[in-house]
Amino acid sequence: MTNSLRLPAGSAGADGFRLAITPKDAGWSYSSLRVLELAAGESAEFSTGDSECIVLPLAGACRVTVDGRTFELAGRTDVFARVSDFAYAPRDAEVTVHSAEGGRFALPAARCERRLEPAYGPAEKVSVETRGAGNATRQVNNFASPEGFGCDRLVAVEVLTPDGNWSSYPPHKHDERGEGEAVLEEIYYFELGRTDGADPGPESGPVSQRIGYQRVYADGVDLLEEVRHGDAVLVPRGYHGPSMAAPGYPMYYLNVLAGPHPERTMACCDDPAHHWVRASWEGMPTDPRVPMCDAEGPR
Repeated sequence: MTNSLRLPAGSAGADGFRLAITPKDAGWSYSSLRVLELAAGESAEFSTGDSECIVLPLAGACRVTVDGRTFELAGRTDVFARVSDFAYAPRDAEVTVHSAEGGRFALPAARCERRLEPAYGPAEKVSVETRGAGNATRQVNNFASPEGFGCDRLVAVEVLTPDGNWSSYPPHKHDERGEGEAVLEEIYYFELGRTDGADPGPESGPVSQRIGYQRVYADGVDLLEEVRHGDAVLVPRGYHGPSMAAPGYPMYYLNVLAGPHPERTMACCDDPAHHWVRASWEGMPTDPRVPMCDAEGPR
């Protein structure tokens, strides 16, 4: 396993990918994630091998060809602009991603047994869910949740948190199989915005200056670190949360999960010390900034 659970942006690239986390890299068996950046007119080709994979635009549009079948992804300008469409590639497939104008694309994946059919996921069919209340309100885009899309093992969702709010809270874990809990290997991939909508530049500063915070803890695991745009955090075990969006910087994270459970699930259990917080949300209004966007654009 890597020596650190946090992988700073640009520190874990390989084979032409800006970020490349394999099960071997993480020291586990199923979950993986790559992030692909393409210049205008550029293409990338790869094999899925023993893993199913989703091509999810983070910024930009692309054409995805899977074993000769082509899907046009409208994508989005950035992760806060709208919910994106996506393409599914099964294991043992050949994939080409081409972007006419360039862009950034996440490739969440999971080792699996069954070989399903290539498929297109329309943005309009992605369930947008509001979770929490008060300053723990956040948006979940269930594009590849167990109920949202039919993969074999892969589970993936996007979470958007308004600046100043706490997300992934109460802290929860999924490292034991039992009542209401399954074993899942999880990756967090972060992107951060600005409330003024400024693009990176001399006056607004680079995206690397945008900050948030992430907590992961268990016996032998203790992480509370600043996370920046493009960082990833591995969760091999233990409680994780909160994910904290600093004032001025709305937070996006992509969750990639998979494990040995025979059915796809996101079953987890809260840290008993903080489970009571859920009851405190009853009757509390949600943050009116959520949902932050949907398939039609910003809200």
